[in-house]
Parts: sequence; structure tokens; C-alpha cells
Amino acid sequence: MNIFKNILGVLVISCVIGCNSSSKEKTATIYKDVKIVSAMKNVMWKGELQGKINLDTIADKNGLYGIGPVSYLSGELLINNGNSYVSKVTSDTTMIVEKDFKVTAPFFVYANVTEWTQIELPSNIKTVKDIEAFVDEKTKTFKRPFAFKLAGTLKTATIHIQNLPKGTKVSSPTEAHQGQVNYQLENEEVEIIGFFSTEHKGIFTHHDANIHLHLITKNEDKMGHLDAVTIDKMTLFLPKK
Repeated sequence: MNIFKNILGVLVISCVIGCNSSSKEKTATIYKDVKIVSAMKNVMWKGELQGKINLDTIADKNGLYGIGPVSYLSGELLINNGNSYVSKVTSDTTMIVEKDFKVTAPFFVYANVTEWTQIELPSNIKTVKDIEAFVDEKTKTFKRPFAFKLAGTLKTATIHIQNLPKGTKVSSPTEAHQGQVNYQLENEEVEIIGFFSTEHKGIFTHHDANIHLHLITKNEDKMGHLDAVTIDKMTLFLPKK
């Protein structure tokens, strides 16, 4: 009987420890400030091109920001301060940008931010990698991941829009980028919406980056994923802690 009680006690203790450990692990992967739906790697490597979220189902659109591709990689998505933009290729040099929440994405990251801290970018911050390093430096004490934005003028930029041919099967990043069209911008006033994380490579950032950026011009006629930029003068907006 004593042996039975001892064994039972060990099992109970083990269960309590295991349950608490499991609970902590689950809590550690939940981000209240940033919502993540599916993952970039599922699209690129598993060919999960179908919509995993309808943007119209995001209830709180107050100060809402988000980025991702259109389902079946047929365009790019940007939510900028509660406004949803969809860009699609019309030719090698032209695109269409429309406001629309009735659209789906195969992966998406979004957050609500209503209060910002502004920092003027130093003159030596010129490129995407410069932006990543500067944002990292200024947010060592921040809860991560987080959304941020930049506003101002650029000298040059390269953005792209996904334009995967209908019916294409995807099992690698190379296949996923079939049909992608790059666009060159010069001397534009823009806003850039970004998400930063050191822990989400392949989820909502590429394998070699800690940021994912989408750009929209002030007149809202050009929008896409930002690949390269030469900054003229810009202000960085970080969420207030």
C-alpha cells in the first residue's frame, strides 16, 4: 500500500510539473501585441497558397497595421492605420492599388498601434540593412516582435509584387517567386510599414532578415514589398512602450 501511495504521489507531482511547464511554454509563444497567421515557410516550401485569414474578419481596425501577400501569391497586402491596400501587377511597369478589406492572405502579421515615439533617422541610415540595425539598436528594451513605420522621402527604391501564374504549384522559394515583378521608384514621398523580430525568420520575415517591410507612396498609386531603398530624409515611428 505504501509503495502504491509513493508511486501515486510521484505521478501527481510529475503531472503538476509537466502541466505547469506546458502552460508556460504555450504562454511564451503567445504575442498579445502582434498577431501572426500561418507562416511564410508554409507558403514557400509546402505550397499552402490558399487564404488562411480574411482581412475583413479582423475586428479592431483602430490603429491597425499589417503586411502579407494576397492568396495564391497574386498580389501584395498592406494595412496602414486601419486602411487596407491591395496591389496587383498590370504590366512590367504598371500596377493597380485598391483599398479593400475583402481579401485573403496565406500568411499575415498584424498589430494595433495608436501611440508612437518619433525618431529622426540619422543621415548615415540609407539602406534596408541600415534600417534593420538602427531599429534593433533603439528597441533592445522593447517587447518583441513589434510593428514600426517610417515616413519621408527616398532617393530610390525597389519594390516587388507577387504575380504567380494561376495554377502554379509551389514547393520552393524559387517556384514561389515565379512571375514576380520589380518596380523602381525615384524621389518619392512614402510611408513604410514594418514588423521586427529576431525570432520569426521563415514566419513573417525572410530567413536572412529581422524585418519585413511594405511601402506605399503618398499618393497611394504604388505599393509593394520593399527590397531595396536609398533614403533621403525619414522619420522612424516606434510604438510607445
